[in-house]
Amino acid sequence: MTPAPTAAAPFLVTAARDYDPEVSALPGMSLGRYEIDLSGGEAARRLFAAGARHVTLPRPVDVTDPADAAWTVRALSFVGALSSMAISVDWRIRTGPDPDAWRPYSHLHPPTAVLGPPDPAATALAWRTTYYICKCVYRHGPGFLQVRDRRYGELRRFTIDEPEYHAAVAGLADGAHAGTVPEPVLADLMAETLVLRFGDHLWWAPYRVRRWSEAPLVI
Repeated sequence: MTPAPTAAAPFLVTAARDYDPEVSALPGMSLGRYEIDLSGGEAARRLFAAGARHVTLPRPVDVTDPADAAWTVRALSFVGALSSMAISVDWRIRTGPDPDAWRPYSHLHPPTAVLGPPDPAATALAWRTTYYICKCVYRHGPGFLQVRDRRYGELRRFTIDEPEYHAAVAGLADGAHAGTVPEPVLADLMAETLVLRFGDHLWWAPYRVRRWSEAPLVI
C-alpha cells in the first residue's frame, strides 16, 4: 500500500470475515493483520474487497488527549469509512467525564467500550441502541455537497456549494492540521459540529455515503 499524505504513522489492524469470535476462529475466517498506511476510505475499500467484515483497532482512541491528536483524527476517519461499508469495528474510545461527550461520534460503529463517563456501561448501551448506518453522512452531487446529520435526534440537512467549503472538506477527509482550513470556513463547520478539533488537528465527522440503507427521504 502506498503511504497516505498524513503526519500520523501507519498502524496495524486485525481483520476477519465475521464479527463473531468463534466464527472468526474457524479456518480461513481470519485475514490476519493489515498495515494501514492509506487514507481511511481507501484502506476500508481494500479491506472490504479482501473479504473483511470485522476489523479490530490496535488501541483506544483518546479524544481527550491533544498530544495524541494525529492518531485520533486518523483513527476516527478510518472507523467512519468502515462504518459506511457496514464493516463492524472492535474499538474503544475515551471521551472523558462529560456523559454526553459520545454524541458527536454516535454515527460511528458502536465501540466495545466507552472510557471516562460516569457510567461507561450505560453510555456504551445508549450508543449501541441508538446507532444505525447513515446517521451522519455526506454525498457529492453535481456542483454541491450535501450533509444529513441525525446525531442529535432530528434531521439537520446542509447543502454546500461554495468552492472554499468543498476544498476544505476534501482536505479534511482523513484529518488535517488546523492551519490548513480558512478560519471563517472552519468556524462555520465547527459551529454545526461537522468538524471537531483535537489539539492542532481537525476531523470531518460525516462519512461518505455510497449506498442508502433506506429510501433517501426516510434517511
